[in-house]
Amino acid sequence: PYEQTFRRILTAIVTDHRDQRRFDAWERLHRNGETSELIPAATVVVMRDGDRGLESLMLRKNSKVAFGGMWVFPGGRIDEEDTAFDRNGDRDELATAAVAAAREAVEEASVVVDPASLIWFSHWVPPPISPKRFSTFFFAARLADDAVVTIDDGEITAHRWLRPAEAMERRDNSEIELAPPTWMTLNLLTRWQNVDEALSGLGEIEPVFYETHIGRSDDGPVAMWEGDAGYEIGDPGMPGARHRLTMGRDRYVFLRSAG
Repeated sequence: PYEQTFRRILTAIVTDHRDQRRFDAWERLHRNGETSELIPAATVVVMRDGDRGLESLMLRKNSKVAFGGMWVFPGGRIDEEDTAFDRNGDRDELATAAVAAAREAVEEASVVVDPASLIWFSHWVPPPISPKRFSTFFFAARLADDAVVTIDDGEITAHRWLRPAEAMERRDNSEIELAPPTWMTLNLLTRWQNVDEALSGLGEIEPVFYETHIGRSDDGPVAMWEGDAGYEIGDPGMPGARHRLTMGRDRYVFLRSAG
C-alpha cells in the first residue's frame, strides 16, 4: 500500500535532518507517479486564556496515521454527512467545512464548538509530492468555559494547551513536530495576547489561500507561497521577493519581503 511504501522509504534514508528526510521520501514517491488527490478537510484552532496569555489546543497524531507523530489542531476530512446548504438549497462549502471542523473537535478532543461561531482565516493546499493532500479550511474558536478535553488514545495520543510561541520553541528544541500550516498559524497567533484579541483580529483579516511549493536549500526544505520569487519553479535560490518558511534543523524561519 502507498503509505507502507512511504514509511519504508522514509526509514531507509539516512540523514540528520528529519524534515529533509521526510521531503526526500515524498519526492521519491512523486517521481514514481504516486501523486495523491486532494481531500477536502477542515480544522479548528481552539483557544483559551491561560495564566500567561492565549493558549491553543494541540493534539498529537498517532504515528500510524497520516502526519503521524506531529502536533496539530483538531481536524480531518470533510464527510458527506457534514453537508450544509444555503438559502437556495445549494451546497455551502464554507458552512460544510465549519460543520466538519466542529465534528472533528468533538471526535478528537470531546470539545464542542458552534459551527456558526467559527471564524475562517486561511485555506491550505499541500504540494503535489505530499503522501496525503488535505485541502483544508482553517477556523478559529473559543473553548467553552465548562469544556473538558478528552482524547481517545487511538488516532490522538496526547494533548496539550500551549502558548503559540511556546509551541514554536518546543519545535526548535526538537520536542515536538509541526507541519508548515500549523507553524504558520501559531506564528500568526503570536500577534495577540488573549482570545478576544485573536478572534477580533482573525475576523478582520481577509482569509489567505496557501498553495505550498517545496524547494531545497542549504538550510533545509523551504515552503514557498505565492509572492515568493522562487515559488513557480520551486527554487529558493531565485533572487527577489520572499514569502517562505525555511525549515532548518534547529529553527524554522518565516520571511516575507517585497524583494
